[in-house]
Amino acid sequence: MIKKLPLIALILLLTGGLVKAQNIPSPKEHFGFDIGDDYQLANYTQTEAYFRKLGTSSRAKFVDIGLTEEGRHQLMLIVSSPENIKNLEKYKSISQKLARAKNLSDDEAHKLAAEGKTIVWIDGGLHASETVGAHQLIQTAYDFVTRTDPETMNILNNSIILFVHANPDGQELVSNWYMSEKDPKKRNMNVPRLWEKYIGHDNNRDFYMMNMKETQNITRQQFLEWYPQIVYNHHQAGPAGSVVAGPPYRDPFNYVYDPLLVTSLDAVGSAMSSRLNAEGKPGYTERNGTEFSTWWNGGLRTTTYFHNMVGLLTEIIGSPTPAEVPLVPARLIPSSNTPFPITPQPWHFKQSIDYSVSLNYAVLNYAARQRDMMLYNMYLMGKNSIERGSRDTWTLSPKLSDSINAAYKADAAKNASENTDEFGGRGGASGAVTVGGRGGMLPGKYYTQVLKDPTLRDARGYIITAEQADIPTVVRFINALVRAGIEIEQATAAFKVDGKSYPAGSYVVKTDQAFRPHVLDMFEPQDHPNDFLYPGGPPIRPYDNAGWTLAYQMGIKFDRVLNGFDGPFKKLPYGVLQNAPALAVPAITKGGYVFSPAVNHSFILVNDLLKAGIQVYRAPKGVGGVADAGPGAFYIPYSASAKSVLLADENLGVKVASTSKTPKDIKKIFPARIALWDQYGGSIPSGWIRWMMENYHYPFHIIYPQEIDKGDLKSKYDVIIFVGGAIPDPNGRGFGNFGGRGGNNDNLPDEFKTWTGRITADKSIPQIKAFLEAGGNVVTIGSSANLAYQLKLPVSNAFVEPGTNKPLSGDKFYIPGSVLRASFDDSQPANWGIAPQTDVLFDNSPAFKFGDDAASKGLVALATYTADKPLRSGWAWGQKYLKNNVAVFQAPVGAGMLYVFGPEITFRAQPYGTFRLLFNELYLKSGK
Repeated sequence: MIKKLPLIALILLLTGGLVKAQNIPSPKEHFGFDIGDDYQLANYTQTEAYFRKLGTSSRAKFVDIGLTEEGRHQLMLIVSSPENIKNLEKYKSISQKLARAKNLSDDEAHKLAAEGKTIVWIDGGLHASETVGAHQLIQTAYDFVTRTDPETMNILNNSIILFVHANPDGQELVSNWYMSEKDPKKRNMNVPRLWEKYIGHDNNRDFYMMNMKETQNITRQQFLEWYPQIVYNHHQAGPAGSVVAGPPYRDPFNYVYDPLLVTSLDAVGSAMSSRLNAEGKPGYTERNGTEFSTWWNGGLRTTTYFHNMVGLLTEIIGSPTPAEVPLVPARLIPSSNTPFPITPQPWHFKQSIDYSVSLNYAVLNYAARQRDMMLYNMYLMGKNSIERGSRDTWTLSPKLSDSINAAYKADAAKNASENTDEFGGRGGASGAVTVGGRGGMLPGKYYTQVLKDPTLRDARGYIITAEQADIPTVVRFINALVRAGIEIEQATAAFKVDGKSYPAGSYVVKTDQAFRPHVLDMFEPQDHPNDFLYPGGPPIRPYDNAGWTLAYQMGIKFDRVLNGFDGPFKKLPYGVLQNAPALAVPAITKGGYVFSPAVNHSFILVNDLLKAGIQVYRAPKGVGGVADAGPGAFYIPYSASAKSVLLADENLGVKVASTSKTPKDIKKIFPARIALWDQYGGSIPSGWIRWMMENYHYPFHIIYPQEIDKGDLKSKYDVIIFVGGAIPDPNGRGFGNFGGRGGNNDNLPDEFKTWTGRITADKSIPQIKAFLEAGGNVVTIGSSANLAYQLKLPVSNAFVEPGTNKPLSGDKFYIPGSVLRASFDDSQPANWGIAPQTDVLFDNSPAFKFGDDAASKGLVALATYTADKPLRSGWAWGQKYLKNNVAVFQAPVGAGMLYVFGPEITFRAQPYGTFRLLFNELYLKSGK
C-alpha cells in the first residue's frame, strides 16, 4: 500500500485539472444552445458569466482588463497547463525581457527562450456584427479548458493563451437586438446605432492613437504586460466565393519591418491553410486572393507588426442566419492564392465556428512546436532594431530607389554623347536613357553613392522641443507612444545637439529600442509605392490609409537627429502616462486673463467658463505684450468666479497670462446651440466628433434627417455639423454609400423610428438652406462639401478633366488616406490658432475651384494647396492637379455662413493640428 501512494499521488496530480474541469458546464448547459446553432447568439452578459466559470478551472485564470466605454468589465481568460497557470508572472517576465531585448546577450536570450512559454493572443468580437468572432472565442476557450487529447495537452504545456473579448458593448447590443425577434427567421443585424459607443467599425482603426477605453485595455496587455509573440484577430466576412481569407497577405508590407517578421507571417499562414486542407475544409484564400496587406498601422493586428509580433487576421463568412456560398467562377480555379477552392453550397453558422476553432488550433500547435524559436525570434527582431537605431541605417523604400535612379539619370545625361556601356548602351543620338538599361540593372556604384548620402539615412532619434504652443497636445502625443511601449526621455536641463539649443522639458525619443519600427512610423512619412493593377491601369486601393504620420497629424514640432547624441536626459517611467504641466493662474485682482487659441485645451477652458456664465471674448488682433496671444486670443475680464474656473482647470496645461488693459476690438462670444448629424445605424465620422465634443465639453444635440426635413431649424440650433457621408452628390454619384441602414419603420421600436431616413435634395436641402438664410451656420467636412453644389454656389470640383465635368480617372489622379500640406490664411477668424502651413488628412477628399463671381458673392478661400508637391506622407498620384486649388472655404448664405472643409479635419480624432478649425465655428458672435 505504501509503495502505491506515489503513483496515486501522481495520478491525482495529473488529473486534478481534469476533475475540476468536469464541473465546468458545456456551452449548451450554460447558454441553452450549442455554439454555432442556427439563429442563436449569446450576449456579453452571458459570455462574461461563462468565462468566469471557465476561470474556476485549474487551467485558467479570469482577468478583468478594464472598463469599456459603456462601463462593462472587459474580460481576458488566460489558459494554459495548471503548472503554467501557477507561474504566470515568471513567464510574463520572460516574454517582457525578450520583447524589449535590452541588456541581454544572445546566450541569455536562448536560455530564456528555452525556459519560456509562447504567448498567443486570440481575440473575438471586435466588430460586433461579425458574430463568428465572439462565438468562436467561447467554443475555443471551452475546448482548451476541457479537452485532454495529446495535441491540446502539448499546446497547454508549451503555450499560454490569452483569450480576449475585444468589444463587450458591441456583443451585448448586437446579440440582444438579434435575439429580440421571436421568429428566428426574421432575426436581423439591423441595429440602430454603432456597436462601439462612439466609433463602430473604427474601433479597429484606433491602435496607435488609443482614444477608446477598449483600445487602451487591449494595448496595455499587448505592449506593456504580456508582449505576445502571436496576435490572432478574428474578423469577417471573407471574399465572395471563399470561406476564409488569411495570411500570407498581399504586398506591399511596410518597409520598417524586420524581414523576419514577414517570413514568420508566411510560416504561420502556411500552417493555418495546411490545417484546413488536411481536415478537408476548402475555401482558404491568401496573398492576392484578398485585399488585405500589412502596410498600415492602426489596427489591432497591424500595430503589432511594429512591435515585432506576428499579427494574424482572418476574415470568415458565416452568420447565425444560414446563407449560401455564392458562385464566383474565377475562384473555382486552384492557384497559390486559393489552393483548395470551395464550391457553391448552403452555409451554416456551425461550419464557421468549426473552421475558426481549427485555425486557432493550427496557430497554437505551431506556437507550441516552435516555442523556443518564436520567443527567440522576437528577441532577435528587437535586437536588430536596437542595432539599426545605434548606427547609420538606410531603410530600403521607393524613395531610396528613386534616389538611385535619379543619380543614374544625372550621370547618364552628362555622358549620353559617349554612349558608354556603363550607362546602358542605349543613349543614342538623342541622349535618351532608359533607367536600368540592362533589364533594370544599374552599376553598383549608384547603390553605394546613395547609401552613403547622409541626408537619406534614418534618424537616430527625435527631439520634441518644449518651445511650442500646444504643450498639452505634445503630452497627448507622448502618451500615445507611452501606451505603445516606447521608451522616452525628457531633458532635465537645457542642452545642445548638432549646434541647436533646446530647453529643459523637451522630450527625446531615440530609435535604439526594440520597437523602433513603431517609432519611425509615428515620426517619419510613409512612402507608399505607386501600386497599379498594370502599367497605365487603375490604382490598387490600399486596405486603409497610405500615410498617417501621427506627429504630422498632431502638429508636433520635432527635429530629426541623424547622429548619435546624449544630454541631461532622464528616462520616463516605462508605461506611465504623463500629465500636462499644471500652470499657475496669475494672481490678479483687476485687468483680465489671456490664453492662446493655438492650444486645443483652451477650448475646454472656454466651454467651462461659458457654462459658468462667465464672459469670454476674442481679440482679433491678439494681445500686445502677451506671448502666444496672437489673433483670436481669448480674453476674460477678472472676476472671482472666472478665477475659480481657471484654478479648477489648471491641470489642462493651458498657459494663462494676465493683462492690465482690455485688448482692442475684442468680440464677445456666446455658447452656440450645436446639432451634429447622424443616421440610423450610426455614422462613424459623426461618432468620432461626438467623442471629441464630449471630451472638449461642448454641449450638443444629435439631429437625424427626419428632424431636418421638418424645418424650423433656426429656432432650435445655431450650428449644424455634417460629416462625410451626410450630403448626397447632386449628380447621384456615390449616394448609395451614404444612406443609413433604415429598414422598415413598421419593424422598429418606436424609439428608433425617428432616426431613419437620409438627407435628400427635395426635402432636406431646402430646410438647410432656410436655416442658413435665417442666420444659422453650417459646417461640412469631407464629402458633405456636396452641400455647396446642392446650394449652387459658384464653386466646382477641382478634380475634373479640363473643360468638362468628368472626374479625373484613377490613373491620372489618386490620393487615398494621406497627409498633405495646405496653406492657411491665418488672418481669417475661421483659422485662428492654425499655423500658416499646416498638415491635413486627405482621404479622397474634395478640392474646389472658385467661379468668376465667387469673390463678389463673398466666398473666401481659407486654405489652398499651393505647393507643387504637397504630399507629406502616404501616396499621391497626380499631385499637379492639387496646385492652387481651394481646400477650405467659407460662403455666406443669406444671414448665415457655410464652412466647407475638404480635408478630414477630425479624422478618427487623430489630427489634433486641425481640431481648431472645427472648434472656431462653434460659438456665436452675438447673443441669441
